[in-house]
Amino acid sequence: MSTTPIRRVALLTAGGFAPCLSSAVAGLVKHYSDELPDAEIIAYQYGYHGLLTGTKIVIDDEARAKIDVLYNFGGSPIGNSRVKLTNSEDLVDRGLIQQGQSALTVAAEQLRTDGVDVLHTIGGDDTNTTAADLAAYLEANGHHLTVVGLPKTIDNDIIPIAQSLGAHTAAEQTSVFAQNIIGEHRSNPRMLIVHEIMGRHCGWLTAAAAARYRTWLDAQDWNPALGLSRERWDVHAVFLPELKIDLPAEAQRLRGIMDEIGNVNIFLSEGAGVPEIVAELEAAGETVERDPFGHVKLDTINPGAWFAKQFADLIGAEKTMVQKSGYFSRSAASNPEDLDLIERMTALAVRAAQRGESGVVGHDEEADEELSVIALPRIAGGKAFDVSVDWFGAVLRGIGQELVPARPFEH
Repeated sequence: MSTTPIRRVALLTAGGFAPCLSSAVAGLVKHYSDELPDAEIIAYQYGYHGLLTGTKIVIDDEARAKIDVLYNFGGSPIGNSRVKLTNSEDLVDRGLIQQGQSALTVAAEQLRTDGVDVLHTIGGDDTNTTAADLAAYLEANGHHLTVVGLPKTIDNDIIPIAQSLGAHTAAEQTSVFAQNIIGEHRSNPRMLIVHEIMGRHCGWLTAAAAARYRTWLDAQDWNPALGLSRERWDVHAVFLPELKIDLPAEAQRLRGIMDEIGNVNIFLSEGAGVPEIVAELEAAGETVERDPFGHVKLDTINPGAWFAKQFADLIGAEKTMVQKSGYFSRSAASNPEDLDLIERMTALAVRAAQRGESGVVGHDEEADEELSVIALPRIAGGKAFDVSVDWFGAVLRGIGQELVPARPFEH
């Protein structure tokens, strides 16, 4: 157990949405209510934005009494934002700190002023490593803070965590989105549909959604004599950042499919081909916009539209449609797979807090995927999807696409 009593616990959710935030908040509150009912729980509004401004709410008895309601919803009841504490220029421009102030100092002092003993961060690698920096600052200045994070990404790209919260649900909902959108393939002769899926650096979500979608196809009855065929509803190409994309060869293969069945459906990870798109835009003298983290603003370069443009003439499409499922999938309520993960992870997070053990809860890929509290310095982003896994190989074989990794996978 911790050497000091836990009087006040703080929660925050940060970064983009994932289908786990509302349920993870509920899980933490329930476990604290059961195990440490006298500990006060506060929530900073809109993540680090609220921490910098001191905007918070107390999760009182009334809120705790109806905490189970949160399991029915997606999004985050306490709010998210994209705030990078080391990007002082952006924070000054947004009025979150004053010129000359250190955001790390402002945030840490707010935690000390609020008397926070335990901080639970629900977010990705940036969210959790930033919390570690806050804890280190406070420790050096005489205030002990235990930080226990929960891993949240729809991309499943946090090192060394085997399964991020929200990713299972996002893949399921991305498949649901496709089940409606791909019905559009009969809205015009020679139809090209590009389903653009979130995943800047990691193609796991696109791959998992394609696998779930094809499982759904397997469960359907068809009426080919009337034109309702599995072939027309199938995925015909899956493009990921981890795969090498030979545009001429793929265009020739997809042209054959278009000629045979009259439509082509592509699942595209938004990060696929981005270096090529950026190079093309910058060579043309255009400025590529980036967010406070330095990431290319993908909605401004529209990878789906770029790929649709590349393929439309080459495969003889009469009409193209680009549809993005990201906001549909990331704001969904948690599915049973994620609820199970959330229950186990939040239970361990509260136990870790009571021990005074900081880290991020997750199944450690470097320790036989044991559920444990992983030391904060080991947490990093940018984990690539291992395209050599059997289930993804089965997807590509099923659609006749060659598996050509863009680079070796590193565990």
